[in-house]
Amino acid sequence: MSKDNIENTSKDIALVTGGNGHLGNNLIRLLLSKNQNVRTTVRDINNSAPFEGLDCDVVQADLLDTASLKKAFKNVTHLYAVAANFSMWAKNPKTEIYDNNLKGTQNLFDVAKACGIKHIVYVSSVASLDFTTLPANVNNGYNKDRRNWYYNSKNDSDKLALKLGQKYGIRTVLILPSAMIGSHAHKLSYSNHLVHQILKGEIPVDTNVTLNWVDVKDVAFGAYQAMLKGENQTRYILSNPTHTTLQDSVKIAANLYPELKLKTPKTVPKCLLYAVAGLMGFSSKITGKEPLLQRHYLDMFYGLKQDYDISASKSVLGFNPKRSKQVLEEALRYIKEDWNA
Repeated sequence: MSKDNIENTSKDIALVTGGNGHLGNNLIRLLLSKNQNVRTTVRDINNSAPFEGLDCDVVQADLLDTASLKKAFKNVTHLYAVAANFSMWAKNPKTEIYDNNLKGTQNLFDVAKACGIKHIVYVSSVASLDFTTLPANVNNGYNKDRRNWYYNSKNDSDKLALKLGQKYGIRTVLILPSAMIGSHAHKLSYSNHLVHQILKGEIPVDTNVTLNWVDVKDVAFGAYQAMLKGENQTRYILSNPTHTTLQDSVKIAANLYPELKLKTPKTVPKCLLYAVAGLMGFSSKITGKEPLLQRHYLDMFYGLKQDYDISASKSVLGFNPKRSKQVLEEALRYIKEDWNA
């Protein structure tokens, strides 16, 4: 066993931030199945539905409130930093998305150091990868495209986590998931919402933006393995190797549920998409609602094949994700049955 491998004892406490979220809740379930002592933080302590039947300690804490973190982190030995602001749009994205994610990361590590926590698995994102060379690989460095505040926040929070982990002497392992979908969701995540839209026939046109579907339970397993086996100051991609187009995603749904008579999204010129995105962007400034299509999103992802090199995750963490088609089919069944799609 290498120096980066750890053992869990009966006295250890594993804390998962954001346990009411999609990944956080699945991770809690996995840790409990491994007979671990689990504590989780939520901003709203009255939000108890996600924890029904789960033998875990639920405490109130906010990443922007260090006093609440100090109470929550007491006696914690292993910290899974899952909670973050996952928003692709906001009225004031610099403050609401970027600043909050950076400040939350700083606070988490500061308090972890003060509380003597020695091991952190930090949830980053494939958004922090450089896509100029495919398949995207952690060795290629960070995403150089600075047009989206969420992507900027994941880039810079990722770097900050590694910097603070090294500064404070905390073993810090990063995981970078792609589009997580699947069951045990108490609200529709960004990615599960897209699956819901596919089932409802709300994808009329193909934006030529690809997806990389991964089962949230596979990501939870990868996070658990990262805590056990991940090497300090190392980033691991948790995704499928290859992308799925939006058209193929709809076709998979149509084949699974022919009675829905889902139509394959139409291909339209980029210039038309760009014009529509401009109108939606103007409208969002008036309504305050997120536009369905954004110009900078097209600039960043139009035609991009979201393929990833997961060889390190497979060899070190034993990460072996379900194939994309199976992942999407299972998510479609779950969303249709449990969310009345």
